[in-house]
Amino acid sequence: MKLPDLDSASFAQLLSGVSDLTLVIDGAGVIEDVSSGRNTLVSLGCQGWIGRRWIDTVTPESQVKVEDLLREAQEGLPPRWRHINHPATSGNDVPLQYIVLPLGRSGQRVALARDLEGLAELQRRLVETQQSMERDYLRLRHIEARYRVLFDTSSESVLLVDASSQRVLEANASAQTLLRDGARRLVGREIRECFEAASQAEIQSLLRMALATGRIEMCSAQLPGVSAVWTVSATVFRQEGGPQFLVRLVPRDTAAERSATGPSAALSEAMERFPDGWLLTDPQGVVKSVNDEGMALLGLTASSQVVGHPLERWLLRGGVDWGVLNTNLRQQLPVRNFATDVRTLSGMTLPVEISAVSLQRPEPMYAFFLRDIERRHPGASPVTQSLAGTLADIAQLVGRRPIKDIVGETVDTIERMCIEAALQLTHDNRASAAEMLGLSRQSLYVKLRRFGMIADNEAD
Repeated sequence: MKLPDLDSASFAQLLSGVSDLTLVIDGAGVIEDVSSGRNTLVSLGCQGWIGRRWIDTVTPESQVKVEDLLREAQEGLPPRWRHINHPATSGNDVPLQYIVLPLGRSGQRVALARDLEGLAELQRRLVETQQSMERDYLRLRHIEARYRVLFDTSSESVLLVDASSQRVLEANASAQTLLRDGARRLVGREIRECFEAASQAEIQSLLRMALATGRIEMCSAQLPGVSAVWTVSATVFRQEGGPQFLVRLVPRDTAAERSATGPSAALSEAMERFPDGWLLTDPQGVVKSVNDEGMALLGLTASSQVVGHPLERWLLRGGVDWGVLNTNLRQQLPVRNFATDVRTLSGMTLPVEISAVSLQRPEPMYAFFLRDIERRHPGASPVTQSLAGTLADIAQLVGRRPIKDIVGETVDTIERMCIEAALQLTHDNRASAAEMLGLSRQSLYVKLRRFGMIADNEAD
């Protein structure tokens, strides 16, 4: 490279452009001049280095590198970059990268430095990020180890099934012992092939229901070569590869069922086979259990469609009916033959009679019995008999009194009968009776006074 002769000012400007810090050093290693190209190096106090030996301005571990740089420049060896640290007034060392070049025949040398603070900050962030990743990786390893121990040592048979292909991805030791045959491995098989042919359609329906609802779904199934009936539960979760099923197989405790021959077991079996619909709820009205007849009455195919939902959702008058039922049950009063309508899953309405009791052991619960009125044997109820007698009396008035008077008395009679029936159903709770009749409390009290059912001066 051919360069023109440069004066001292041009040479100094050239050095300031190619380095962040320039030191002019004499033959004894003493700094004669300092030129800083960056304000960030002011913390070093480098202007105070003039007249000091270069080796005295660096940290102890960098002094050997300074001696090597000066010696190599004096001997005319090829220059090389070295990493040297300077102590700063802030307490942290400032890293610089130096190269030393000879300057003329007088023994002077020039040391060019590059600031490594930005590179050091990047390296520090890289180290911190790597340490954080290692900690996260170690934590995930610990979580995976705990999961693997729990998965393999569980007494229940557990399978992980891919939702798209319905093939087994993982199986714990219990599942492999229970379902693996001598010809094929369990992992990789379709989940339906692990069950009897009669139960395969039920298993596929279970998986579809779990994927659609996102809740835990359960069914009963039989395994090849096993006479006992097993309870299969499935829940869905999502990973990067898509949705997957966690399938658990739990044997029904048939031995305990056979040995339990006491009154409690007989009562439990009777409730399951009760010819009327039966639901068990908590005091807030959330359904906890239902028998087969109750599901048939509401048009359901699985108990999960009603369990966990409020009972008032299935009542046609919703909160009105639930308010009447809840008021009586909270007062420990049984409800008998409460007439209302229920809304089935298909949207149809069905007239029913509800009886209910409050249970206090082991925790407060409500038991509801639903009877389909349309399936009852025809017979005259007291209300029907009263209405028939009233209509017979009205028919005898024809020809004796004007039709206008007959119609007015008929309306009053029917109105009085409706109020009496509402008060009887609500155990004389007038607020609930008014809500059931679609009246305000003031309107109900006006009608009660008109029919002489309360005193005129009785307070609300």
